Amino acid sequence: MPPRTVVIGVDSSTQSTKAAVTDTETGELLAVGRAPHVVTGEGGARETDPEVWWLALCDAVAAGLKESGLSPSSVVGIAVAGQQHGLVTLDRAGRPLRPALLWNDTRSAPQAAALVAELGGPEAWTARTGTVPVASMTATKWRWLRENDPSNAEATASVRLPHDFLTERLAGVAATDPGDASGTCWYSTATGAYDPDLLERLGLSVSMLPEVAATGGTRIGSLTDSAAEALGLPAGIAVAAGTGDNMSAAVGLGLGGAGLLDHPVLSLGTSGTVFAASRTRPASTALSGFAGADGTYLPLACTLNCTLAVDKVASLLGLHRDDATPGGEAVLLPYLDGERTPDLPTSSGLLTGLRHDTTPQQLLGAAYEGAAFTVLRALDELLLACGLDPADPEVAGRPLRLIGGGAQGRTWVETVRRLSGRPLIVPGSGELVALGAAALAASAAGGGDPVAVAARWNEKSEDAELPASERDTETWERIGSVLDRASKPLLGG
Repeated sequence: MPPRTVVIGVDSSTQSTKAAVTDTETGELLAVGRAPHVVTGEGGARETDPEVWWLALCDAVAAGLKESGLSPSSVVGIAVAGQQHGLVTLDRAGRPLRPALLWNDTRSAPQAAALVAELGGPEAWTARTGTVPVASMTATKWRWLRENDPSNAEATASVRLPHDFLTERLAGVAATDPGDASGTCWYSTATGAYDPDLLERLGLSVSMLPEVAATGGTRIGSLTDSAAEALGLPAGIAVAAGTGDNMSAAVGLGLGGAGLLDHPVLSLGTSGTVFAASRTRPASTALSGFAGADGTYLPLACTLNCTLAVDKVASLLGLHRDDATPGGEAVLLPYLDGERTPDLPTSSGLLTGLRHDTTPQQLLGAAYEGAAFTVLRALDELLLACGLDPADPEVAGRPLRLIGGGAQGRTWVETVRRLSGRPLIVPGSGELVALGAAALAASAAGGGDPVAVAARWNEKSEDAELPASERDTETWERIGSVLDRASKPLLGG
């Protein structure tokens, strides 16, 4: 019997790094090492020193390998999936010049508005990049840096996304993939390459950026001697291009050209996202028209306020996160970090509909409802972007796959089920971002198409399937009415 081989899939998220030691043949998750990150900033600022990510990656890999009980010699590949959109600026020696601006840093909202106007409006951006700039996107952060920290912008020799930075540390090669590159707003999903006109407009050059590999599973190099020493892994193992966290989650679910297409997913994490893999290039100004990690597209809508916002409300009320009941007349829009969908980058939370008999449990339930509503409202637009009719009974009956930390919470699941009226599937495979990265690593190590790899691994997954319940249209319409009538001055947007 041949010796067991494993790959390591790394999920470098906003709050922490996870390293999943995964059996190359079966996809069995043998161990997960974890290490925390430090996020700093007040108001709209959210930053992390990129070196924190590298140290956390080293710690998480060491912890995962130790927990697995396997020899380092059994590892044949590694890939990183990282939080999207972050701006990492490097000097000529490849060292970070300053803390990275994270995806949820909203200070570049004015620069986003200016960029939209300069190109001729939202439709012009959608036609070129698939995505309209908002404060989350990397291009707006680079414009902000040039205007607010010109000395560091002038000293910048290279620009990277978070996962690019880590991949380059692993392989010594500057590489990215179409999926994560498509979240910059300087990569064109129409041409599949960096857009030279947009780069010139932003004051960037192709030489400052990583080369775009064909897919996230492309082998872009081998683990260097120095990285191998830091990680305790064999030098020379395969390093994949890697991708963004949402693209990796799609791979982990088996969504893509070699798997499921046009099936919606709702992710409940720090952010709330709804996305699907499709062969149809998205052309909606209401969505981010990303590329997938495997050559397909990944239309996506993202909200900034999801599980962390609801947990904050629970903390303020002194309640456990599951001590919630339906909100009744209360409506709470938990936009504690500004918002991206809808685009209200400087908004704050809004509470209305209080009565003498409103309970703390109802207020917490209203926070759940507000967060779930915000991301579910984008679902119809997502389906349209995939070329589907949301009113078609077959489309309306497609189950919604529920992933992320919130998918393990009873109240989250029931709130989404009640407000969506759809059947739900909660995948049995845990750590989907890390699992998708592991499939990319397996692909780079010679395993074939990463989506096909993940789909084969998932055949043994024990998914929880929940039938549709009657949709709570009364709550849905009440929240929608408040959001539609609230003016930007009222929301602070």
